[in-house]
Amino acid sequence: MKCRIVKIEKLSGTQTSLYSVILDDENRTLFDIFLNENKNLFKSELLDILMRLNTIAHKTGAREQFFKLKEGKPGDGICALYDMPDSKLRLYCIRYGSSMLLLGGGGEKLKTIKALQESEKLKRENFLLRAISEEISKRIKSGTIEWENDGMELTGELEFNTEDDE
Repeated sequence: MKCRIVKIEKLSGTQTSLYSVILDDENRTLFDIFLNENKNLFKSELLDILMRLNTIAHKTGAREQFFKLKEGKPGDGICALYDMPDSKLRLYCIRYGSSMLLLGGGGEKLKTIKALQESEKLKRENFLLRAISEEISKRIKSGTIEWENDGMELTGELEFNTEDDE
């Protein structure tokens, strides 16, 4: 699958840069798709998510306490943005310290769901980010993707195929 990492300029701030991924021939990021899928049923929750992302980007940075950590494999940075106790949405991210956040997708979490694997939608979104995280890590180690601006910017080959397609 073809992936293109893009900075979300309109949401990024002085404390944290926000990125997302465009897949294959899609013209929207995973985060844009998440917003579009949930705009009718969960408008107030999306506004809350956007306000929290604005605070993270411009004021606080991506502090650990804002996220449910360890939502993937050890070391892959997959987390979920903490939400209000009665909220119905989960947004998956890859957290790179406090200065960079890659926003993925997510979906509705039902009260009856105890684990990620019980929701096909959440499982699919989570495992997609795991694959993307693995590819980004490989490219950082090989030097084809680099950190700049004190860890707030990704540069280099930000368009690539995931390993299963190479």
